[in-house]
Amino acid sequence: MGIIAWIVLGLVVGLIADRVMGSPHGIIVTTVIGIAGALLGGWIADKLFHVNNIQGFFNISTWVTAFAGAIVLLAVMHLVTGGGRGLGTSRRHGLRH
Repeated sequence: MGIIAWIVLGLVVGLIADRVMGSPHGIIVTTVIGIAGALLGGWIADKLFHVNNIQGFFNISTWVTAFAGAIVLLAVMHLVTGGGRGLGTSRRHGLRH
């Protein structure tokens, strides 16, 4: 796939994954998450099932693999960042450590 196809795939898959996970990001972050998710999903599918799912833009397995990878990536981001809470949110809400 060409670079434009990767960007479009990343944008669409990132938007869907963001909405499913309930954590909307900006357009650039969403696109990067989608592209990274597509690559992650393809890598996982190759390692676990020995199949190459990133075959073409109009192939359904490409989209499913990209979506699954984006969901995994967002889940890891939520675990690392504490569910989307940024630094300093506990102070704004008056909670003490």
